[in-house]
Amino acid sequence: MANNKRDYYEVLGVDRNTPVEEIKKAYRKLALKYHPDKNPGDKESEEKFKEIAEAYEVLSDPQKKAAYDQFGHAGLGAGAGGGGFGGFGGGFGVDLEEALRMFMGEFGGGGGGSIFSNFFDDESGWGGGRSHRKQRGSDLRYDMEINLDDAIHGAKNEIDVTINERCKTCDGEGTAEGASRSACPTCSGRGTVYSRQGFFTISRTCNKCQGSGTVVKNPCKACRGAGLMPEKKRIAVKVPAGVETGSRLKITGAGEAGPKGGEPGDLYIVFHVREHPIFQRQDSDLVCEVPVSFVSAALGDDIEIPTFEGKIKLKIPAGTQSGKIFKIKGKGVPEIHGHHRGDLYIRIVVEVPERLGSEERRLVEKLGEIGGHNIFPKTKEFNERANRLFENK
Repeated sequence: MANNKRDYYEVLGVDRNTPVEEIKKAYRKLALKYHPDKNPGDKESEEKFKEIAEAYEVLSDPQKKAAYDQFGHAGLGAGAGGGGFGGFGGGFGVDLEEALRMFMGEFGGGGGGSIFSNFFDDESGWGGGRSHRKQRGSDLRYDMEINLDDAIHGAKNEIDVTINERCKTCDGEGTAEGASRSACPTCSGRGTVYSRQGFFTISRTCNKCQGSGTVVKNPCKACRGAGLMPEKKRIAVKVPAGVETGSRLKITGAGEAGPKGGEPGDLYIVFHVREHPIFQRQDSDLVCEVPVSFVSAALGDDIEIPTFEGKIKLKIPAGTQSGKIFKIKGKGVPEIHGHHRGDLYIRIVVEVPERLGSEERRLVEKLGEIGGHNIFPKTKEFNERANRLFENK
């Protein structure tokens, strides 16, 4: 069968002196052109794709290329070119990562505009470079209690947190002085291990190196190879006006440092607003129950109302009933993402004396004798309705 195979250099359109990078470019161009997903149902394209992949597998490997240059197809033995790429009848070890990278990049538009670019760039561990994206540090959460005044006006607070920062002894590398990281023996530096299941190739993150592609054989004594050390930090937090319980604030880059020089994570501040002894919050509005004396409610009065900007006067008319609500515009809570501020609602609660002295009792009795139903018309109306109800029975 080897005598029937085309010359691998002819298949890729290159010569024996072509550099590896140029061979790779030629392979990419042809693989994209004849990939079965771009030519569904075309058996000829599928066969050409297999042939191209087989040629690239040999010519991109220095040892296989040397054997092929000296002995031709016979020098490769039965282990190479065994027929197929990956799921197309696979036997030989064509770089599946490389083919996926090129194919996906082509369909995404290529370059930075590809929707797959975040997953198939050179730093991610895909493709021929085999370099790995540095792992990002962990995000952190801090629960902060604030009072209602801070939630309304905003505030500047400081918090003390313990965060894993880059080890100063090894600069986050995790290695002892003079030592370096080694390629992971489990995944051969890829950070990913593969297994075959029927026609499919399954990939997973390497457990040995946790996807970094490298391991530490001589660890730093300070951080024991972790590359990170706990450090206490004081962080300034600007509380936005309008926050409520459950609101989150992200402080970019204030999380844990990334291993081996990776970008730090973020710090999320979760706010919890303490209950207020006077005001109840309802979205962007505030509600306050204000007790007034029986006399003030009956005769009318100017009463003082507390707000978060100081006390103000509120005029209540004569005959104000318990439960009456007055609205004071713009004295509520500001919207966190807008310019509107809620209102303050005052609910009047008429206070009835619990204990009366002899003189006060005499005056109240006198008031009842003089005024009777003229002073308490609602009481009269209720009693009349109740009487009619029971009379019908």
